[in-house]
Amino acid sequence: MRNIAALIAGAMFGAGLLISGMTNTKKVQGWLDVFGDWDPTLAFVMGGAIIPMAIAWRITEGRKPALGGAFPEKPNPVLGRKLVIGSVMFGAGWGLVGLCPGPALASITFGGVGGFVFLLAMLAGMLMAPPLRAKLD
Repeated sequence: MRNIAALIAGAMFGAGLLISGMTNTKKVQGWLDVFGDWDPTLAFVMGGAIIPMAIAWRITEGRKPALGGAFPEKPNPVLGRKLVIGSVMFGAGWGLVGLCPGPALASITFGGVGGFVFLLAMLAGMLMAPPLRAKLD
């Protein structure tokens, strides 16, 4: 049952990425181009994610998931050096390529060679992250 729920949630997430245009690099880069040809439509995508998540944090307080495990803890609201450095690196990669990891995986089937290059670069970054994180401690 847990795998079926994960499949349904993943399919809904992927469909949402496609419908919202998050897998379209031009649309994402247009959102990030605030001093040029800015496209504000992805603000609705962001609101469509933030609002339900804020409600979910409230609803899940003190509860357990129906399919086992535990709900994730709320993130620490303190801005630290690791969060700032990681956010800058993530944002730079997102701005250069026009994809973040979720949409990149969703678009891998139609992204051509560029999608695979991005995937390899993302995996390399994920492998390099733990040793770099250890140096920041």
